[in-house]
Amino acid sequence: MFGKGVNGRNTIPWMATGLLCLFAAATVFAAESKKKPVTPISWERCLIQSGEFYAGDEAIRIADNVLLYQRNTGGWPKNIDMARLLSDKDETALRKAKGRKDSTLDNGATHTQMRYLARVYDATKLECFRQAFLTAVDYLLEAQYANGGWPQFYPWEPNADYSRYITFNDGAMIGAMSILRDIAEKRLYYTFVDEGRRRKAERAVQKGIECILKCQIIVDGRRTAWCQQHDEKTFGPRPARIYEKVSICGAESVGVVQFLMSIDNPKPEVIEAVQGAVAWFDSARLTGIRQINKPDESKGGRYDKVIVRDTTAPPMWARFYEIGTNRPIFCGRDGKIKSRLTKIEHERRIHYNWYGYWPTGLLTIDYPAWQKKWAPGKNVLENQPAENKVD
Repeated sequence: MFGKGVNGRNTIPWMATGLLCLFAAATVFAAESKKKPVTPISWERCLIQSGEFYAGDEAIRIADNVLLYQRNTGGWPKNIDMARLLSDKDETALRKAKGRKDSTLDNGATHTQMRYLARVYDATKLECFRQAFLTAVDYLLEAQYANGGWPQFYPWEPNADYSRYITFNDGAMIGAMSILRDIAEKRLYYTFVDEGRRRKAERAVQKGIECILKCQIIVDGRRTAWCQQHDEKTFGPRPARIYEKVSICGAESVGVVQFLMSIDNPKPEVIEAVQGAVAWFDSARLTGIRQINKPDESKGGRYDKVIVRDTTAPPMWARFYEIGTNRPIFCGRDGKIKSRLTKIEHERRIHYNWYGYWPTGLLTIDYPAWQKKWAPGKNVLENQPAENKVD
């Protein structure tokens, strides 16, 4: 039994659901799997398989892996290939690791495993997968702050660093809200969730929307977009890793806006938030430049990221913008903000997405359709001058 969570609610003890599947799964596929070797698919592709896949031997094998990786908290750690073949030694080690406090929403963790388990349960009706999913629902509900936000990791230690902040980075909070909304609205694959949890999920999503609106950065009275992370008490923008500074983020903010756009019959404050963010994206576009990977023999035969002038290049956006000036900012491992990509070290330059085309579809496809439906006559993209910035 765990103690009180962030919201003062009692945490829910995690059941060893893997044992429930031991005999049921064995009768389905164990004998067959001994006859021929299994070539695993990658974990990244587990949610894009054909419908019949989720009732098959390989899907069940991977789902059993997912149960082994699930922590006692109900969540999962990140950056793990959960589709790989596990040895007896691996399984023993994972059972011993159940008590680790490394459950997270970062890099797609937890909500991705939940979606996979829901697909397999829908196809197989094996009870262990349902129970593991419900335990994860309880984890998400427990991890949510009373103000509606989610931290990057839960539980976190009292002296935790940025992992305690409300986290939009890598789709953490939006990932949690999306699956809870699917549960709340009884969407495909999630109709098996009980009414009590469904109602809790509905309330959690509404609180999450309120948190998103409170976190939106306002400059000179105008709504802009969001930082990667925000203070869990004040909602103000906060830094993360040493090279991720307080800023308005051109990447993570896209997923936030898309979630707000997906709300049916949005309230005026949601419409205002979307309009403000879209107008900011339009003003922050970078034109007349292109990023290329240039071979560089001085880097051991590797390449370098270079920004070149190109009047035919499509608009792109920086990952981070200085709040108030809208100038792109860059930062290396020295923690010092630079005005140009060329001023940070090669390792950070090539191993981080400083530029991208993240809002392109939002501005050209998603927003026009949304605006026509929910904000007719209020197209914020009309007569908006694009800003020219060159690295």
